[in-house]
Parts: sequence; C-alpha cells; structure tokens
Amino acid sequence: MNPSAPAAMHEQTIAQLSVGLAAGQFSSAELTRAFLERIERSNPQLNAFITITAASALAQAQAADVRRRQGQAGPLTGIPIAHKDIFCTHGVRTSCGSRMLDRFIAPYDATVVERLNTAGAVMLGKTNMDEFAMGSSNETSFYGPVRNPWDLNAVPGGSSGGSAAVVAARLAPGATGTDTGGSIRQPAALCGITGIKPTYGRVSRWGMIAYASSLDQGGPMARTAEDCALLLATMAGFDPRDSTCVDRPVPDYVAGLNQPLAGLKIGLPKEYFGEGLDSAVAQVVEAAMAEYRTLGAETVEISLPNSQLAIPAYYVVAPAECSSNLARFDGVRYGHRCENPKDLLDLYTRSRAEGFGAEVQRRILVGAFALSAGYYDAYYLKAQQIRRLISNDFHRAFEQVDVIAGPTSPTVAFNLGEKVDDPITMYLSDIYTIAVNLAGLPGLSLPAGFVGQRPVGLQLIGNYFAEERLLNVAHRYQQATNWHQRTPAAFA
Repeated sequence: MNPSAPAAMHEQTIAQLSVGLAAGQFSSAELTRAFLERIERSNPQLNAFITITAASALAQAQAADVRRRQGQAGPLTGIPIAHKDIFCTHGVRTSCGSRMLDRFIAPYDATVVERLNTAGAVMLGKTNMDEFAMGSSNETSFYGPVRNPWDLNAVPGGSSGGSAAVVAARLAPGATGTDTGGSIRQPAALCGITGIKPTYGRVSRWGMIAYASSLDQGGPMARTAEDCALLLATMAGFDPRDSTCVDRPVPDYVAGLNQPLAGLKIGLPKEYFGEGLDSAVAQVVEAAMAEYRTLGAETVEISLPNSQLAIPAYYVVAPAECSSNLARFDGVRYGHRCENPKDLLDLYTRSRAEGFGAEVQRRILVGAFALSAGYYDAYYLKAQQIRRLISNDFHRAFEQVDVIAGPTSPTVAFNLGEKVDDPITMYLSDIYTIAVNLAGLPGLSLPAGFVGQRPVGLQLIGNYFAEERLLNVAHRYQQATNWHQRTPAAFA
C-alpha cells in the first residue's frame, strides 16, 4: 500500500473528511454512498441502527454538494452522521428503543437535529439504544441488543450503545448521543471512541425524549476530540423552546484545541481508584496520567468523599423523574395501544404493560414509590440533599485543580447477558459517571488503551462550561498517542 495515499473514506475523521470535501477529492453523495454500503454490509452483525434513511440521506448529500458549489459550505456540510433514536426527526420513526413508540413518526425535528441539518450534515439513520435510555449495556432495547465491534460477544455499553458502535465500526464518522448517568461516556469507553457530555443546559433538550429531565444532556460521539469539538460547536447554544437551556455564548471549541498543557493541574480522586476498579484498567489510566505528565501537566490526589452516595441518589432521582415523564405514554394520543380495551383503566394499564419493557417498568415503579406521599421526604428529598453534597465535593475540588481524571468504567466491556439478571451489578458499571450528571458538570471519555482486545476509556471531568478545556486536554493526549486511531479488525 502506498503510504502517501489518502486513507479510505471510512477511515477518515470528520475533520479530514471536511478537508477532502472542500478540496473536491470526493463529493458528499460519494461519501454518503460509501457509508450506506458499509451499513448495509455490517449492520446485520451489530444491530446498531434501528432505522436507515438511505433515500433522504442521498437527497441531503446532493443538496450539500449544491451548497458547496455555491460557496455556502461550513465544516459539517456534507458530513454523514447518525442520530440516537431519542431525538425527534421529522417524518422518520423515533422509537426511543421501545415498543411503546415503535410506530411513532415524529412530526418535527429536535433542536439538535435542526441545527445539524442547517449546518448541512447528512443523516444516515437512527441508532439503537436502551429503551427510553434506561440501561448500561444496550440490552433493554425492544429491537434487541447492539454488539460491540471489538468483540461481538461483548456489550457496547448503554444507553447510547448504537451510536458508539456505528462510530467504532466506521459506519458513520460521528453520531449524537444523550447522557443521563453516563450514557455517552460509558459506551464511548467500551467501544474505544471519544464522547462528551456537556454541562447541563449547554445543549437544547427540546425534541429529545425525556428520561430524567434534570439529568439528561445531549452531546456528540466521534473518533477524536477534534471531531467532537466540530459537532458540539453546532449542537450547543441557547434555545428559547427549552427552559433548561442556558443563554451563554458558544466558544470556538476548535480554536482552543492546541493550547499547551504546561501547568495544567489534573485531580485524581482517591475514591475512583479503590475497591471495584479492575487492576488492569487502573494500569491503563495510570499510563495515561504518565503521558499527561510528559505533556507538562501535574497530577494531584484529591478526594470526592460523597462519591459512594452517587448511585443510590441517582437511582431515586432518575426513576422519580422518569415515572413522571413517562406518564404521558398512556395509549391515548400516541404510542402503543392495546387491542380491544374494555374500559379506560384497561386501556391505560394494558397499553403500558405491553409497551414498556421490564427495566422501564422497574424504574417507573421505583420512581412512583419514591414520590408517594409517605415516602417523598425519606427518599426523593433525601436524594436531592445528597446531590447537593456531591456538587459541593466537585466545587471544592475545582478550587485545587483544573480538571479531574479517572477511569470511565470500572471494567472493560462485559459479555452480553452477563449482568442482565442482576440490575444492581449492572447499575454499578456507571459508578464513575453518575456523579457528573447529579452535579450538572461536563465530562468526556477518550480511548486510553486496551485490556485484552477490549478498549479502556479515560474520563475527564471539568468545571461548569469548561467543555473547551476538556476538548483541549483530550486533543493534546490524542496528538501524543494513537489509541483513538485503532479500528476493530472485523470492520477495518
């Protein structure tokens, strides 16, 4: 192979594809066709897409090529991407991975979809996910589990497992995800890609089907921090239609990527390196910290004393909010409706029992219990108080350090079916990611190595609205290492 020859289109990052499109090396129509062919060939193995929108993708690509000829192209014009099936897409099924919405055709675009459309991005399809984003392994989906491209017997992580798998398998150069307790960062870690959950309020939640409204945040997933910066620059920004969206200017995330790391203080929470962390994962994270020290950063041990309370607090707050948010799915206006209901109560109960899977039902029941009159103070109110303690821990830590680092997940990807009958063990796989959502902070996961054939993710946590800093810290590491360039052998 000629070493100076350009890499195949599917092997290029969004940034490289953007340069190739601008230089006329290929058209968006050619690029989109190449990805659609890869999807057709490889998706049956992975089950990563719920819906493939081939015809509309090619139409969008041709429109992007026209824009480019007219000199109206931006960095994402003509770039194919995939959307997690939690974002409403006009005229296209938006299922949320549930039987409840299997036949729901969204009548409008979510703000994130709208913004990427305006930028000229091309939607290849909608990716598989845990039902209503409730899960850590993509095994709760009505459409069956997604498989990890690095090992087809392993889970890809959840809930944005489909988005992580399509980027890792090179079926799309980038994808959208959502993160309620780690659902961008954990699958990014287990599939060996980069994903960022922005600060709560940074990206509009309008048109993004809610799981837990005070925790959910949309964000980009791609191979590199640079690609995530390009996507986030388009996705972020104020939206008057979302009352939780923050009116704050969006920085140029790409411009700050190359800032030197000299003098950067990285905090390593001692609570993230204790019991429960796989020793081989710990070694990979330690090696990444050594690399950062060579890049001029300083590592400091810190403490987040209330970390162990994050999981119990989350599994009260999130189900409480989901029981409220999912009350709208009642078989009346949209969503699954049972056959021949004998009265209104039968309509409600059977439609919900048939439409929701076991994990969703479990969380609705837990949430309804936590919000009930006799238990509200004991559970929901107490969880919100713990949330404040967790937030204060981070506040104190950021007085000493610039970013916090640690493992994204305590282990590499586990096998399909391994934890499906043990919800508690499953919940513990999010032990390092959940606190970030409770506090509303930004967090990023990037590839840092392997244990066996399975990737390890390094998590970086920043202060509020410090996405620019996180992307810069991740980018500098990716310039010094090549973990983000590795491709699963079966999808090279």
